[in-house]
Amino acid sequence: MGADIPESTLVGWCGRAMKTLQPLIERIEADIMGSDLLHADDTPIRVLDRSLRDKGLGKGVKQGRIWAYVRDQRPWAGASPPGAVYRFAPDWKEEHVLSHLADARGILQADGYKGYAKLYAPEPGGKPRLREAACWAHLRRDFHDFWSSTKSEIAREALDRIGKFYDIERDINGQSADIRYTARQKLSQPKVMAFFAWSEQQFLRIPGKSDLAKAFRYGLARQEAFSLFLSDGRVAIDNNPAERALRPIGIGRKNWLFAGTDTGAETLARAMTVIETAKLNGLDPLAYLADIIDRIQDHKINRLDELLPWNWSQLATAKENQAA
Repeated sequence: MGADIPESTLVGWCGRAMKTLQPLIERIEADIMGSDLLHADDTPIRVLDRSLRDKGLGKGVKQGRIWAYVRDQRPWAGASPPGAVYRFAPDWKEEHVLSHLADARGILQADGYKGYAKLYAPEPGGKPRLREAACWAHLRRDFHDFWSSTKSEIAREALDRIGKFYDIERDINGQSADIRYTARQKLSQPKVMAFFAWSEQQFLRIPGKSDLAKAFRYGLARQEAFSLFLSDGRVAIDNNPAERALRPIGIGRKNWLFAGTDTGAETLARAMTVIETAKLNGLDPLAYLADIIDRIQDHKINRLDELLPWNWSQLATAKENQAA
């Protein structure tokens, strides 16, 4: 519209909007984080820290992290709607994921970040609170990087073998968990077992300090986690839902230098939770935000769930049907 609005004003508006929506954001977070199957990943974000500059420590910018926790049951026709929760932390310490997932139970699909290790440890009863599901796309990327730089025949064969797993997955995507389980047991399991047997043989033939050996070591050390998708049709073959959820942050880093403060980064995380969950549910995030910001102040707190992205879509459809 040609209005010249200072960036500080825009930032203030965003912060106040997220505070207004905080009760709704907490409902989104509780619903998604209460799931028994989550994808998780993180990415760095530069944050302005004036205390560092005051102490003469560089330019006063530190590296924080944004974590994404994603529920997406669409690949196995699950009943729960998709959604993403974003959390900011000022550093990469394990205490943050332990706090984020303090009440989580079930299965966590993630990369090999060491901070998750305590979540997979057996509890007094002998069973872990969270079972680890590894990401085949992550392992494939390691082999691809080595093949791209060396044209290694061994790395090429690893890529071909993993590619056959994905061929099977494409055919069963969107099918029920039972159908996926049956297909994986029949088609995928023999190939996965053969892959690990072949990996052990190749690992003994190559230099132990090479990047190729590192890739094999990563896979063999997590064989159980890489095989979990075979025994549970709900589990994905990779962690791509969480990686996709972090893509907007990666794009954002090309357009802004840093978050102004820890508070600003937390506001970003809350905004991303609303926007990306709306997008995952097929909504126009602008239309959704404009509507709920307009309505939430007068909306009864005991009916707040009506404004959740997955319910708002149904509510809007019902109103359109009534008007027709």
